[in-house]
Amino acid sequence: QVQLVESGGGLVQPGGSLRPSCAASRSIFSIYIMNWYRQTPGNPRELLAFITPGGARIVAEAGKGRFTISRDDAKNTVYLQMNSLKPEDTAVYYCNAENLGEHYWGQGTQVTVSS
Repeated sequence: QVQLVESGGGLVQPGGSLRPSCAASRSIFSIYIMNWYRQTPGNPRELLAFITPGGARIVAEAGKGRFTISRDDAKNTVYLQMNSLKPEDTAVYYCNAENLGEHYWGQGTQVTVSS
């Protein structure tokens, strides 16, 4: 079992930055792909970015040029640096650990972009 705990969401003005984090209960980054998703009411979860065990990083179109995924292996923590935030980035942000069809989810952290 893996527990994931997100934090670092909040209210930010348009153009601002936030860096949600996702702490894993044990060392898993050498095995699991770590993903960041977001979800708005009535919509499916949208994949934003992932980082592989080997360290390869991919950011989806919604976040390209603005979002960066990173991890700290010593802290078992993954981050999503979000810059130039827009009102349409308002959502609940989730981290996910994935390996061979096995998935673990955090509880989510709310990000609200509003003036």
